Amino acid sequence: MASTRSPSPRNRFVGRAINDLVARAPWLWPLLRGPTRRFFSERASGWDERTGAGGTEHLAPLAAAVLHVDRAPERVLDVGCGTGEGTLFLAREFPQARVRGVDLAEEMIRAAVAKVGLDPEGRIAFKLGDASDLPFPDDSFDLVAQLNMPPFFAEIARVLRPGGHAIVASSWGAQTPFYTRPGLLRWKFLQRGVEPVEIGEAGAGTFYVGRLAAGG
Repeated sequence: MASTRSPSPRNRFVGRAINDLVARAPWLWPLLRGPTRRFFSERASGWDERTGAGGTEHLAPLAAAVLHVDRAPERVLDVGCGTGEGTLFLAREFPQARVRGVDLAEEMIRAAVAKVGLDPEGRIAFKLGDASDLPFPDDSFDLVAQLNMPPFFAEIARVLRPGGHAIVASSWGAQTPFYTRPGLLRWKFLQRGVEPVEIGEAGAGTFYVGRLAAGG
């Protein structure tokens, strides 16, 4: 497995600025969508090799977070799936579930699709889409997870079924470009009926696990 490579100071600065705007003022996202899509589209080729995506360190906080999902999900969504390494991990972890990955950059989706191979049952699938307007109906998923991605709280809660879990994980903790402080995650999710289950650390990373109230 490739080891995780820490992001550059410039990428951390830019990523944190975008992340804070998304978390606190999501209505500004349309101004950032285009540049963000171009950034990741241009870097999709060779992404795994440069970043260590799919390595043990990279996935450690996601792996720790799923241990706090107390019911095996039937439908799982990976938001901001990139080249699909997190999506494939979730599919291995929950072999009975149908797993979907969604990403803004078409080139990332292409790279993810190439990893699936023959899947006649369509258990794993990837779709082009914007995390601020997910291409799925309300109450579609038992688990919505994201790794190294700004949180669009309203959309996560919208597509989550009552009693379902939400995971926000960061491979490098506070050094992750798209990192949201635990206090802000807790506050914003609580506003949408998602109650905290566990907040923790794994390797160099951090994770938050919440559950949508049964009457949410």
